[in-house]
Amino acid sequence: MLLASVTGPAAAGVDASQYNAFWLWSGVQPQPVLAQAQSLYILQGQVERAPRSRGGAVRFLAQGISIPKLAKHPGEIWLAYRAQTLDWPPEAYAVLLSQLRRWQLAGNQVVGIQIDFDARTRELNQYVHFLRDLRQRLPKNYRLSITGLLDWAPNADTGVLNQLAGVVDEIVIQTYQGRHSISNYAAYLPPTKRLQLPFKIGLVQYGDWQAPDYLEALPLFRGYVVFLLNAPASRR
Repeated sequence: MLLASVTGPAAAGVDASQYNAFWLWSGVQPQPVLAQAQSLYILQGQVERAPRSRGGAVRFLAQGISIPKLAKHPGEIWLAYRAQTLDWPPEAYAVLLSQLRRWQLAGNQVVGIQIDFDARTRELNQYVHFLRDLRQRLPKNYRLSITGLLDWAPNADTGVLNQLAGVVDEIVIQTYQGRHSISNYAAYLPPTKRLQLPFKIGLVQYGDWQAPDYLEALPLFRGYVVFLLNAPASRR
């Protein structure tokens, strides 16, 4: 299994060239760092409530890059899906599984999917139920990843989070919101010591980061994923 590097920069400031796992979202221009990627998380769609629809109908909205053959990318590819709701219609699952097949048939090394859902801490039980159902729908050869909010670890019942062990293959804890690092991210990280499932830390390019002393020694820590951004004008 190819994993994100567990050696990040010691000082604040996220230099993407020091990492090898990246999120590639809509509207982000290709960067030279993609040539060193061992893992790519590529946005492919969003499940959302259709605006101005009667009854709050839920739809699948395709997003992200089209299906290329990433012949120069020898590592893992995860297809990422943003979710605004857990009330998925059957067609959302059908499109997701179809995209998995098409990416694989194009010759890409797709290892699984990632769900990006901002579950409220008090609603994590519902999210666990959704993920168990999704796991049953996925072909056995695909893995399941999720993103996690920074406040899950200190505020959620650790037992609820650890119910995800055996359901998801990893959780990527985001230390940023939008395009900026959360200012007091370090205060939220100590409870990761109690997690019983593999986890990574999500960083935002150009953001702030200094790894706490204990992090890289944790047995279930699996490295970093960097959310790529277009360079600001001052950096071009």
